[in-house]
Amino acid sequence: MDSEFINSLIVLIILFVIFGIFLLFDIFKRNERYRYLAYLVALLPVNYMWAVKLTFEYSGFNQTIIIAYIILFILWTLCILRDIILVYRKTKNYNDIFMFFILAVIIQILVAGIIPYIDTSLQTLDATTNPPILGIFFLPNIYASGVVDPNLAITFKVLMTILIIMIMGPILLDIKGEEVPFPVLLIVDAIFFIPFLILGYLWIPEAMWVLTVLFLVILIIILLIITRSGKEIK
Repeated sequence: MDSEFINSLIVLIILFVIFGIFLLFDIFKRNERYRYLAYLVALLPVNYMWAVKLTFEYSGFNQTIIIAYIILFILWTLCILRDIILVYRKTKNYNDIFMFFILAVIIQILVAGIIPYIDTSLQTLDATTNPPILGIFFLPNIYASGVVDPNLAITFKVLMTILIIMIMGPILLDIKGEEVPFPVLLIVDAIFFIPFLILGYLWIPEAMWVLTVLFLVILIIILLIITRSGKEIK
């Protein structure tokens, strides 16, 4: 191993340590709101792996980006598990968890649309990113035949599905048994359009629109069952 790789590895380890500090921030008995920064700090080691071009190859193709996103999903899952156990289960307060997670997702998407244009060599670093989504965002293409390791692709799918389910679950629990007008239920249902579209694309891309509509219909039925209108006949 050359010195450049060793130095990059040391920096990467330091970034993971920083993430670990924010993940376990409660043990320091300081301002507990700083725990939520873990969602944002998780972006640092993941994008560092990409930016310094750490090489993970399979069949001659670089797998760096898809591996980086798998690691990111694992870090975010750890954050959500921590907050569901230590925060939501005790306080039923989900606002900060949801806000910081969505903020981290938005920042990561923006990063995927900025970094490759600062260093254009990153656009071809990983064949799984071609072409960029919407012609702008360089994100993993798990359906790049012969390029992506099938085991990495299925891991990516499973972890992303778990993330979506975990971030949706507490939202449904928050409104369970509450009085919610039907128009508001439609708004809640619409909020899940993009997550459902992603799930459809992950598992059956050819039928993702049909699956999305199916999921939305099932969700509105579930919402009607678990919420109250306030006008029930007693």
